[in-house]
Amino acid sequence: MPDLSSLFPLILATHIVLAISLLVPSLLLPFTLRNRLVAAGNREEPPGRGLGAMLWLQARGTTIIGAGLAITGGLLVIVLGPRILAQPWLLLSLGLYATAAIVAFAVQRPSLRGLLRRESVTTDADREAWRAGARRQRYVAYGLSAIVGIIGVLMSTKPVLW
Repeated sequence: MPDLSSLFPLILATHIVLAISLLVPSLLLPFTLRNRLVAAGNREEPPGRGLGAMLWLQARGTTIIGAGLAITGGLLVIVLGPRILAQPWLLLSLGLYATAAIVAFAVQRPSLRGLLRRESVTTDADREAWRAGARRQRYVAYGLSAIVGIIGVLMSTKPVLW
């Protein structure tokens, strides 16, 4: 096997970008849901470039990004050695990331899909229910952002936890 230690910075940077990219739609899409989208008489407007890219990434890019994340993670273990997997800060970070991914893909993603389909929002009660759902999704995004921040702190400080 070739020596990958010279590629460590590139592998690490790629791994970080992929890890964040996997969760970016779940962190940002809830904040694109605006009340004017369901205002009475509002016509459907096409998504902008950024919103369109996030929607595509959430719908089709997660498998590719997840595979790249697994590959770069494996390469990092090869470069750093298997003892890295015994580090408590890494184990906690991986657990938090798994929790964030489960919430993002099993809870938030289906709810966002329902909120993005707005053709059933016709009455004031429907609009209020839509607004409440959008608000809940923003709270979930705040929670996911907090988890990502904690992971960032753990990964950068590498504290001795136990």
